[in-house]
Amino acid sequence: MLLSRLHPGGSFAMASLCVSKGSIPGSYATVISKFPKRIIQVVRASSELPSSSSGSPQVRLSRSWSSIRAQPDEERAAAIAAVTADSSTPTIFDKIISKELPSTVVYEDDKALAFRDINPQAPVHIVLIPKNRDGLTQLAKADERHKDILGHLLYVAKVVADQEELADGFRVVINDGPNGCQSVYHLHLHILGGRKLKWPPG
Repeated sequence: MLLSRLHPGGSFAMASLCVSKGSIPGSYATVISKFPKRIIQVVRASSELPSSSSGSPQVRLSRSWSSIRAQPDEERAAAIAAVTADSSTPTIFDKIISKELPSTVVYEDDKALAFRDINPQAPVHIVLIPKNRDGLTQLAKADERHKDILGHLLYVAKVVADQEELADGFRVVINDGPNGCQSVYHLHLHILGGRKLKWPPG
């Protein structure tokens, strides 16, 4: 399905709209402008809007159409993920825990799972997650009942660092929310090492 709109300033923009199969009202999709370094836009499919003549759902822009510089993939993924941050939909990490998706596991116990990141940012880059999300979509959502698992995750990070022979040092990173570049809303720790890590990050 194609969406067309006059771009501010008078130029004509064409964008490809991708709605996943089995979309339901309230689901989200991305619209990406064909103009280089232009618009990444989030839209919402809505049953309240009439269908087009082809039977495809109409869409409502979630914010005004504006010119935005292209962002790195991580920032773009974080912006899209934030739209459904508190959804109960299984995340990619749930599928890794259930073994629906493969991963290179480096540590596992009854509470936590650690595996190698498929897009490593250092010679050693491990992702550590709680097996039971229990509402802990991000650190900002932690409450008193999460104290034990948070402490356990930090201890496991130390165990993993020992296994990976990171005696010269390592870094533990928790991305929180869109400004923190969080792309999966299931609390996770990044364990990075094997090279000199500069400061400040980001």
